[in-house]
Amino acid sequence: MPLPSHIAMIGTPAVSHVLPSLEIIRELVARGHRVTYANADHVAELIAPTGAELVRLTSTLPVADDDWPRDPIATASLFLDEAMAVLPQLHAAYDDAPADLYLYDIGAYAGRALAEAQGRNLVQVSPAHVAWEGAQEEMGAAFARLPGGPAHRVRFATWLAQCGAVTTDVEEFIARPRQVLALIPRAMQPHADRVHAEAVTFVGPCRGAAEEKGGWVRPAGAEKVLLVSLGGSARLGQRETYQQCVAAFADLPGWHVVLQIDNDSDRGRLGERIPPNFEVLPWVPPSTILERVDTWVTHSGMGSCGEGLYAGVPMIAVPQGAEQCLYADRLVELGVARRIDSAEVTAAALRTALVELIGDPQVAARSAWLWAEVLAEGGTRRAVELIEEQLVEERVGC
Repeated sequence: MPLPSHIAMIGTPAVSHVLPSLEIIRELVARGHRVTYANADHVAELIAPTGAELVRLTSTLPVADDDWPRDPIATASLFLDEAMAVLPQLHAAYDDAPADLYLYDIGAYAGRALAEAQGRNLVQVSPAHVAWEGAQEEMGAAFARLPGGPAHRVRFATWLAQCGAVTTDVEEFIARPRQVLALIPRAMQPHADRVHAEAVTFVGPCRGAAEEKGGWVRPAGAEKVLLVSLGGSARLGQRETYQQCVAAFADLPGWHVVLQIDNDSDRGRLGERIPPNFEVLPWVPPSTILERVDTWVTHSGMGSCGEGLYAGVPMIAVPQGAEQCLYADRLVELGVARRIDSAEVTAAALRTALVELIGDPQVAARSAWLWAEVLAEGGTRRAVELIEEQLVEERVGC
């Protein structure tokens, strides 16, 4: 183990980007490292229990009201605007006392720019797909054809030339990090055989000791348990799915249904009578529940897909957005899920999907095989080992 060091995590203030790496941060603190976490107040309550010191940033991203544009150029521009706004704040916080190592979220461009300007070692932490060989050429050409695409690239290149970053090529800066911890199962990665193995390590979902031991208790009399959990951000499509799940699984013989809802208003929309085989709980990250259920109705966000594979649980995927549709399709390809688009969710469709999943022995076999694969990727332990290896390299280099 290296000597205690100062490790800085430069984050993105989106819950889906913060949750996957929290156990890594917690373990680094437990090992005696000083960890500072630069992020916005929007996610401060999530970070505080890890023991990391919060470096408060003022973010420009629309995370509070979850009001993201549909246009990819507009979205890309938001992240570039964020980098431009955040980098001066990071310099103010870290120039007088630089960290020994910088971790930075895949969306936190300012984190890489800061580390390169200071000549410090850095590791990208990605809760989503990483680039593969040829991806930037394939996607970059499509990006350039979109209205505003070329102008965005010029603006990005201008910022890189002026911000102190060593890497000034836009494609290399975005898609070719020096080292990457991918917090997703390798099975979920497109073209995994074309990912640069020396730079990218797939460690899978990162869990903690508390998650492994505590949490929800499965009712003693439940023959089968179904979890319905569609993420922590309430949307109209989720609420309609809740209602259809009540209609589909009410009084289903032998089944206990755990329904996680976002708030009390969602409980009211379920109707006057909640079926006796339903247990309604407020939404929390469902990892501890998943270890004790048989099937999961999920919105198929990347974090949820990874957690489902980690738990070996077959899934009914009800995607709520474009990326989630891609992830849902991958689960279907892997043989562990059925996909129902949110516009097509009915009680009949949900019940049919459940019967198909439970009745197919190949689904159970694929789930068990993928569970073993994901477990072998190492999770939190492997991620922390790799980070500490980078600390040793940094000291040797000095």
